[in-house]
Amino acid sequence: MSELFNSSSTLITPSAQTQDSSRNLAMAAAQAADDRKGGDIVLLKVSEVSYLADYFVMITGFSRVQVRAISQSIEEKVEMACQKHPVRVAGKAEGSWVLLDYGDVIVHILLPEERDFYNLEAFWGHAERIDFSPVS
Repeated sequence: MSELFNSSSTLITPSAQTQDSSRNLAMAAAQAADDRKGGDIVLLKVSEVSYLADYFVMITGFSRVQVRAISQSIEEKVEMACQKHPVRVAGKAEGSWVLLDYGDVIVHILLPEERDFYNLEAFWGHAERIDFSPVS
């Protein structure tokens, strides 16, 4: 069993490590979106209510060009900060809803009308909402 201890000698299990790395990836994605002026950034911890992922990150882009730019920014920042590439990418050509699937973290970048129509926050409303404060 691969177990580690943190600086306060607390046992860190592999699942705790995964949760921490997933949270760091979700935060990196949110920060990259904020850097590109993404709106209404929401992080949901869905690990307790879904087997699909640990976190969902939802972002509004206000044009197809901005949705694509946010997507590109997230891919670059996550690669640099977390050394991860998305397992799957969908919707870049259309630019109305881009999905970046990192396995444990799924990022949704949507135009306002798509976000309103699909209302993912309501669908996953029973998930824990994570505070995100942009770094200046």
